[in-house]
Amino acid sequence: MKRVPIFFHCLCIAYAVNAQQPVLKEKTAFQTSSAWMPEIDVRSDIAIIYGANDRSRQTFEERVRSWRERGYNTHFMTGIAWGQYGDYFFGKWDGQQHLGVGQVQQNGDTIWHGHNMPYIVPERSFVEYMKKGVIKKVIDAGISSIYLEEPEFWARAGYSAVFKKEWQDYYGFPWRPQHESAENTYLSNKLKYHMYYNAIKEVSDYAKAYGKSKGVNVKVYIPTHSLVNYSSWKIVSPEASLASLPGIDGYIAQVWTGTSREPVYYNGVQKERVFENAFLEYGSMVSMTAPTGRKLFFLTDPIEDWPRDWSDYKRNYEATFTAELLYPMVADYEVMPWPERIYTRPYKVANSDSSVLIPRYYSTQMQIMVNALNNMPLSDNRVSGVNGIGVLMGNSLMFQRFPTHNGFEDPQFSNFYGQTLPLLKLGIPVQTVHMENLAYAASLKGIKVLVMSYSNMKPMSADVHQQLAAWVKKGGVLIYCGRDDDPYQSVMEWWNTKGNQYKAPSEHLFKLLGIKADAGGSFKAGKGMVYVMRQHPKEFVMQAGAGSQYVNLVKEAYEKGAAAGKLEMKNNLYVERGPYDIIAVMDENMETAPYTVKGPVIDLFNPTLPVLKEKVVTPGTQALLYNLNRVANRKQPKVLAAAARIYNEQATAGSYSFVAKSPVKTLNAMRVLLPAAPLAGSTVVKNSAGETLKDVKTEWDADSGTYFMEFENSPEGISVQIKW
Repeated sequence: MKRVPIFFHCLCIAYAVNAQQPVLKEKTAFQTSSAWMPEIDVRSDIAIIYGANDRSRQTFEERVRSWRERGYNTHFMTGIAWGQYGDYFFGKWDGQQHLGVGQVQQNGDTIWHGHNMPYIVPERSFVEYMKKGVIKKVIDAGISSIYLEEPEFWARAGYSAVFKKEWQDYYGFPWRPQHESAENTYLSNKLKYHMYYNAIKEVSDYAKAYGKSKGVNVKVYIPTHSLVNYSSWKIVSPEASLASLPGIDGYIAQVWTGTSREPVYYNGVQKERVFENAFLEYGSMVSMTAPTGRKLFFLTDPIEDWPRDWSDYKRNYEATFTAELLYPMVADYEVMPWPERIYTRPYKVANSDSSVLIPRYYSTQMQIMVNALNNMPLSDNRVSGVNGIGVLMGNSLMFQRFPTHNGFEDPQFSNFYGQTLPLLKLGIPVQTVHMENLAYAASLKGIKVLVMSYSNMKPMSADVHQQLAAWVKKGGVLIYCGRDDDPYQSVMEWWNTKGNQYKAPSEHLFKLLGIKADAGGSFKAGKGMVYVMRQHPKEFVMQAGAGSQYVNLVKEAYEKGAAAGKLEMKNNLYVERGPYDIIAVMDENMETAPYTVKGPVIDLFNPTLPVLKEKVVTPGTQALLYNLNRVANRKQPKVLAAAARIYNEQATAGSYSFVAKSPVKTLNAMRVLLPAAPLAGSTVVKNSAGETLKDVKTEWDADSGTYFMEFENSPEGISVQIKW
């Protein structure tokens, strides 16, 4: 994740793990550079250990063992674009200093991630170091799950001697400064993309092959920001192309408040729209990964990298958390990064100059939410509304972001948001489709109308157009938006080289569809339809009221062109996942009515876990509810929600017992379903030493048949016995 304090990014060298450890459930995870502490015992399935350096009083092996002894499956993570790789940078590894591999911007300054930690140009020596100096040692030590975090090359970089040499080797002609032309910028960023693609391919192939030689089935994952965020933040990364590599087993979708609060334009106003942005970010990760069958963890963060206040964290955590749950085809989660900074570092109190550790009300709420993820089921249910609208995107979105050429600008990545926000704000759960995955039939499955533009990206292969044209001719409906007048239309690429002489890539697509190059309007193409709107998508959001014409065209394309029924417009998104109701209500919509869920429901965004007869969700807010109407067996006792993870459940005809574990110095709130009211004085709560806890709050709710309990947490376990 970007801008994380150096304390949390530690050197990755080696890790000794008992290769015979049992295979544990791998649904939830967190990453940490710390040894186990009672304050951060989150109780997820996986502890992803970050960094392999020894500390002054503790070896790396001891640090990892501290988590394994607490029952965690231990994985390993390291940066692939930066890290405290002092042995490589300062010559200990191969006798040569390598600080010169840093990414350099136009003024000659190296871009640093931290002290003696440059962002790296992944040339040959670094790739070999990662393979032989890091991965080999990790596998030799018994590691079988490796995360290569954030392959990132800044768009503003590209001026170092190392990069210039790579340019010559890749293109066969001398380096050209990217600030001098759009073509130079495009070629520079395409090379950056290729270099990290190649680095990941080589390192992951090596990890697989070397692991196999040792009898170990090594899995490699890529924790990465979304293509939406990297494009917005002007960073280049291989992104979607990695999903097809045989050496890559999956991703962590690094989406959190820090990425999603990036201000965007809508209806002429630039401001933060955290929920909407997060929804689009998670969606782009799903479309990047799902067609390939790779595993995908969704990450969210109860705080963020920049210091804010606790109320800000809470509000935006709810927004991003809701967004991830609105993708019911994903049920694996990194529940938080760096629990050490969440639980042990003070942050501001709103409207004051004081700082405090995480407030009790927020740690309780957060732990209720995190433990809901341990039980969150996959679901075939779809988010409410029309699910057949897609927006095409591709890796080249990252190629045109910096610097500006010929006066053509795309403020705040508005050419993307112009295609998506006007629909999402109307309660249409717009999907994204990665052009790199079009060869997979699943990429366009269920898509009735596909929107695309070359105002902010370009096709990296003619195959994209062959695939799109085939889809349209079989009955698909395509909307093309753009004036094709940006300076990147004529960059040196396949559509104007090797015998092709198209002035713009759209001309090739239109030819395949039987449409004139300068076409505008609607056209029949086989069994499908094509609509051409000669406006840049950014115009739909940067100008007040300008999105209505675009929405009307989508409506026509969906209802008439695709004959897919009525395009439902509303102000909310809703999905049901097992007993959970997930709701988001958008503001900035002509529809201002709240969304109401009939109860009884437990409000999981409230640390007191109230049972409500109904929940009213107002515009601009979200909700996560446990719906008691969908409890399968009301006579079976069960913990429905808790700020702790539940173990060792035992039920008899008249009693129910379990053990609750969660970080120390936090308060457990829980709601337990019981077949009858507890007997007076029968509830016994004890700590791991067998001592009875005295400060235990309980309350029976006869209408819902649930029992509310509140007591101090402990990672050692609090045993509870209830009789009725």
